Amino acid sequence: MENITIRDFTPNDFEELNEVWQLTDLGNSKRGDNLEIIMQSIKMGGKLLVAVTQENRVIGTSWMTFDGRRIHLHHVGVHPQYQGKGIGKRLTIESLIYVKEKGYQVKLEVHKNNTRAINLYKQFGFQYLGDYDVYIIRDLQSINT
Repeated sequence: MENITIRDFTPNDFEELNEVWQLTDLGNSKRGDNLEIIMQSIKMGGKLLVAVTQENRVIGTSWMTFDGRRIHLHHVGVHPQYQGKGIGKRLTIESLIYVKEKGYQVKLEVHKNNTRAINLYKQFGFQYLGDYDVYIIRDLQSINT
């Protein structure tokens, strides 16, 4: 789609970005996906890209966070009305350009049933890490020490 632009996130994008994340089940406040965390991750060397229409409506996202060792690519998603038009591929390309500029390994997590995303990532050389299950503690009050 030639009328779609990929650009850096600005705080004014958050409401529409959050809507895309809700519609694609990529993020929510329980996961810590809020404006403060986004801005902090950008300050730490990450990047958040948005795909926008000519009217500047956010319809896609790609968030890269940096932990000092690797770049983690996540929240790559496109509004359901715009899926299947190559926007996810464009977001992935722009993300990988950033990864190459930074010069660090890139890692991502994708749901095992999301075959469209898996096939897209494989096109760019991502390989299945294998034999790892992912665990997380979201509620810090639940930590048993």
